[in-house]
Amino acid sequence: MGFYERQVLPRLVDVALGSRAIGKLRQRAIAGLTGTVLELGFGSGTNMPFYPPSVQRVYAVDPALVARKLAAKRLAASPISVEFVGIDGAAVALDDASVDAAVSTWTLCTIPDVDQALREVRRVLRPGGHLVFLEHGLSDDPKVARRQHRFDALQQRFAGGCHLDRDHAALIAASGLEIEHLERFSIAGPKMLSSMYAGRAGK
Repeated sequence: MGFYERQVLPRLVDVALGSRAIGKLRQRAIAGLTGTVLELGFGSGTNMPFYPPSVQRVYAVDPALVARKLAAKRLAASPISVEFVGIDGAAVALDDASVDAAVSTWTLCTIPDVDQALREVRRVLRPGGHLVFLEHGLSDDPKVARRQHRFDALQQRFAGGCHLDRDHAALIAASGLEIEHLERFSIAGPKMLSSMYAGRAGK
């Protein structure tokens, strides 16, 4: 990764996805989790204030070392134990059936080998475990979707590999996880970035 991806982009993401409005979406998404959690794309720890007390440990995966530094205050303020277990969601250094839940918030859009990452999530989940997801992706408005396809390569170039047009429901279902709940809604902002997928998929 170059200087922009290593030093600048994690700070931009921390600001863009650290707002109060985004925090409310995070809180709603991860409410009710318990036990041990794998978080893909831990970033600067923006989910930490919203994990319920029933979560005991978070295994964190993220490639950005600068983001870990930005997470320091959130980690210090949380009673939850956090252990970094790697930088690549496609190769998670955990045993089979070792976590109660997995969390991905604005991460599946960026993982290069997202299919393999979702297979890894399925592998490390215990039977009955869940993936909780909150992602931006392919719009269900055909006009917006066409623009997303058109500008996806440009988005990847300037946003660290982030895709505009991933269909997260289809990707998750293809991994062998069963989608139990799915919400589609829009948030404020450019239409190409504001189409949300939120829900839960079980093993």
